[in-house]
Amino acid sequence: MPRGRVLVTGCAGFIGSHLVEHLLSWRYEVIGIDCFTPYYSKEIKQYNLNSLLKSGKFKFIELDLSVVSFNNLVQLVKKVDFVVHEAAQPGVRGSWGVGFEEYVRHNVLATQKLLEACVRVGNVRRFVFASSSSIYGNVREVPVREDVYPRPYSPYGVSKLAAEGLCRAYFENYGLPVVMLRYFTVYGPRQRPDMAFHKFIKAMLKNEPIQIYGDGSQMRDFTYVDDVVEATILAMELDDDVLLGEAINVGSSRPVKLLDAVKMISDIVGVEPQLVFSEPRKGDVKVTYADISKARKLLGWKPRTDFKYGLEKQVEWMKELISLGLI
Repeated sequence: MPRGRVLVTGCAGFIGSHLVEHLLSWRYEVIGIDCFTPYYSKEIKQYNLNSLLKSGKFKFIELDLSVVSFNNLVQLVKKVDFVVHEAAQPGVRGSWGVGFEEYVRHNVLATQKLLEACVRVGNVRRFVFASSSSIYGNVREVPVREDVYPRPYSPYGVSKLAAEGLCRAYFENYGLPVVMLRYFTVYGPRQRPDMAFHKFIKAMLKNEPIQIYGDGSQMRDFTYVDDVVEATILAMELDDDVLLGEAINVGSSRPVKLLDAVKMISDIVGVEPQLVFSEPRKGDVKVTYADISKARKLLGWKPRTDFKYGLEKQVEWMKELISLGLI
């Protein structure tokens, strides 16, 4: 017997596809939706879905949450027990200028419609929202706790904080059982092409130069995708009211300097990197570093993946993509 039915938005993306894979292995039925935004190659997203589509417990629907009719969305939500909202317009750098309209559309308006549909239906046992460490901005003290005043440093961070605000409003006004997870710099197989490790590994495998914005001393709390997925499923499954309405950091709590990460990747690939340094990009913070004591306490979760092992798995996946001509 299935353990329940889950709606996963953004199911063809990096984290979403891993989440669906794990849910299926844990005997859940999954309805996955994705609208294939042109942020990166549709072919890569379709490749992410290939193994999932072979399961009789998975149903895929191509759907844009920001434009779907509200009645159709309600009919979809009626069929599920849980909602995990991974869909978003990602990326700090693309959120400046006229591109911000897409961030409002996919990160704010789509989230509000989904929350409203869940309230209308009234049977959703848990709504897990995938938020981001970008809501914090340039923090003054690290590791950062969830109760620090958020000061987003990019329009992307602003859009994710706005979506969090909507989640909290629907919890406080309607009792919708919401949990918000603030992911810290996720890496691993299927990582988006715009993300640093994808770019670095691709460049080394193809003997191309690597662009480093700033001096490379910036630090990131790199978190392996399987660890993120485990925390997400725990937030969905745990039948504990203390979780409701809470924002919880999900990070490794072991920040790594960017140039140290480049060196480790070069050791794995066996290629000396060709580094090209340029000015820092707007919106890029100096350090991300999660205090994960709340996740340990409320979810009983801690990261388990060794950093080098995670990089090795991502390199393997990147080699596969290159061999298939997908990048």
